[in-house]
Amino acid sequence: MTGHERGTSWFLAQLKPNCARIADKHLTRQGFRTLLPLEEETRQRNGKFVTADRPLFPGYIFVAFDAARGLWRQVNSTYGITRLVSFGREPTAVPLDLVSQIMLRCDADGKLLPPKVLKPGDQVALTKGPFANFVAEVEKIAPDRRVWVLMEIMGGQKRVALGADQLRTI
Repeated sequence: MTGHERGTSWFLAQLKPNCARIADKHLTRQGFRTLLPLEEETRQRNGKFVTADRPLFPGYIFVAFDAARGLWRQVNSTYGITRLVSFGREPTAVPLDLVSQIMLRCDADGKLLPPKVLKPGDQVALTKGPFANFVAEVEKIAPDRRVWVLMEIMGGQKRVALGADQLRTI
């Protein structure tokens, strides 16, 4: 996940269902640069809460290559890829600024970093634990980096302390 090289552009490839990691592996093996931003998601399965990394854009992956060399046909025939997103006969490049901003929000492994600044009054969603996907409002941020939020539970507001890594701004 490096920046921009001369002659290359970023494109968006549509994936086959559940083939994000397979396509990423095969594209990387062929020498293409890829960007598959991931976010942590907590779901309830069989009565337990399971946290797993899920693609930020399900069904899509960013691929960098030189379209003038005709490499887009090689991407289209990669295992796990349905097709490159295009308007007309040839694939359409994704603006470099958009890809750069996504890269800035991800770590080296492509995992989405938590937002750096929260302030009182912000609406947030919990990302981990039994209250995953609940919406809360930031009340205050303590010096020990704990974030106090107000959650609407059972008809009343409850005050809960959480780590900033457990919250996602809405």
